Amino acid sequence: MQNTLSLKEAQKVILLSQGIHGGHRLGSGNKATYKAITAINYVQIDSISVVERAHHHSLWNRADNYEPIHIDQLLEKRQIFEYWSHAASYLPIADYRYSLPRKHSFAKGDEHWFKKDKKSMSLVLARINADGPLQAKDFKDTRQSKTGWWDWKPAKKALEQLFMEGELMVVKRQGFHKVYDLTERVLPSNIDTSTPSEEEYLQHLIINYLNANAIGTPQQITYLLKGLKIPVEKHCMQMAEDGLLITVTVNNQYYFALPTVNNLLEKKLARSKVKILSPFDNLLIQRKRTKELFNFDYQIECYVPANKRKIGYFSLPLLWGSQFSGRMDVKMDRKSGTLNILNLHLETAKADEFIVDLKVTLDKFLSFNNGTSIKVVKITSNTQSLTKSMISNFTSILVA
Repeated sequence: MQNTLSLKEAQKVILLSQGIHGGHRLGSGNKATYKAITAINYVQIDSISVVERAHHHSLWNRADNYEPIHIDQLLEKRQIFEYWSHAASYLPIADYRYSLPRKHSFAKGDEHWFKKDKKSMSLVLARINADGPLQAKDFKDTRQSKTGWWDWKPAKKALEQLFMEGELMVVKRQGFHKVYDLTERVLPSNIDTSTPSEEEYLQHLIINYLNANAIGTPQQITYLLKGLKIPVEKHCMQMAEDGLLITVTVNNQYYFALPTVNNLLEKKLARSKVKILSPFDNLLIQRKRTKELFNFDYQIECYVPANKRKIGYFSLPLLWGSQFSGRMDVKMDRKSGTLNILNLHLETAKADEFIVDLKVTLDKFLSFNNGTSIKVVKITSNTQSLTKSMISNFTSILVA
């Protein structure tokens, strides 16, 4: 079965699948947070704290009344666990067995970031077995010198290797530092620890991706997963033959989707809401896909030399209904409680309307970041020339 979706229809089903405008459907509290993580498969963890960190930011956009403590509560209840998706992430504990193929590959010799140090790994494992949960700082660094922050001490490398191999799990984080314990002491007894077959694993990847993203190509489904594109493509084709998937065409590009994808077209999508997104949000983490399906060419510029940045160090994408209508470089001054908008870059011809809707979300974002005031440094636009009067008016609305 084949279908054709317009670009607007594709955007709608993607946003509905991502739960971007539908937090009220999940309830509230940590139950809503758990449902949000389950719905989108994982939430990426990132250390940058210019504003609230990425995992909290992404969940705040999906779960009503989200609070950062929800993550700690879900970890303590063993409802989620930390491991690697395309990057460090929080995942539903029910999906634990699907992390095993990657763990086994590291145990068999695949390298993550560095070579194994079996002696250090053995010593670290014995120490945690005897003393209980520990952080990297609980192990002394006996080296005479090191070459930089990336030159981890042997114990830290061993902890991370054991974590990637599945011998250790992260119990919690303290000050963003991982606290490790033996997997057998962390993992609930009712969790399935059998290694999935190749067919089970591929089907899990495909269905989970399409549930969370509505449509996808094999390349998108296997984003940053080494060696899986061809097997996933073959399995998608077989699932389509078996009626488990359909193909849809968007802008002459073929995508796979679940047969229920068209049901999403009957649901409503908020048109006037503005979402201030994290650069690491699941919706736009695949930049090429975002450009193809939303015509939004986005780059986070914290990794770009200062003299080559176009918007700013940490620009946040601004989604207005189903359209990306700007980006906003921000920095939270936690001492003064001021959210500094270093550059609000508008990408819509309806700037007057957009600013009003942005203000509603901006006040919520300020509260989420425990701020008390907003300061606008600069407003720019690529769709129209902004007069001093317009900039003054927009600034007045935003800081009011």
